[in-house]
Amino acid sequence: MTDHPERAADRAAERALVLFSGGQDSSVCLAWALDRFGYVETVGFDYGQRHVVELQARQAVRARMIERFPPWAERLGPDHMLDISSFGAVAESALTADRAIEMQANGLPSTFVPGRNLVFFVYAAALADRRGLKALVGGMCETDFSGYPDCRRETLDAMQGTLNLGMAQDFAIETPLMWLTKAETWGLAKTLGGEPLVELIVAESHTCYAGDREHRHPWGYGCGTCPACALRAKGFEDWVAGGRLEAAVP
Repeated sequence: MTDHPERAADRAAERALVLFSGGQDSSVCLAWALDRFGYVETVGFDYGQRHVVELQARQAVRARMIERFPPWAERLGPDHMLDISSFGAVAESALTADRAIEMQANGLPSTFVPGRNLVFFVYAAALADRRGLKALVGGMCETDFSGYPDCRRETLDAMQGTLNLGMAQDFAIETPLMWLTKAETWGLAKTLGGEPLVELIVAESHTCYAGDREHRHPWGYGCGTCPACALRAKGFEDWVAGGRLEAAVP
């Protein structure tokens, strides 16, 4: 950890809720939160996604973290699964319906689910309010992303203000990957948990939009052709080419 000792002590007393899909980014965020906070819970969302296999990956990642990282296991609290499939039906996209993955006339990919992250944070904040959790941790990123407007830090700053006004709270939306490339995200995993965490993420996390768990690549399972696989593969290849270096903890 890179915090000043006094700030690190403050963090250790804080409680966090990680928006946890079971993908690479949210798995690294879970490790980051467990390294940083004294108590962590996770929340996942069934929004009618076609790659529903990610919901199974969530449990596998959590189970392996408990097995392989005992200090983190002591800090990991319950997991919460919220059914918001009706939202997926309203905000139809290539992730929730049988549609081609392509660029649209508005300049956004057809995988963009309008308002998804905003809805996630509303539900997460309502849960956190009842659970006494102040930090809301998400894997959103502006550096390597697909052009989704709800991944921007500007959007999340506005969302944080709205949640705190609307709930009379003092939530902090934490986005540790916001300014990292995918290669640096792999490096952060190594910093946090060494090669065991890298291997856990390769073997257990799921990113592929096609839900492919049959074909394993050096970077993990997936079809190898969808945008999510392409981004994950390129990040891993860039990281390997750079010497599999660690990355600074945000």
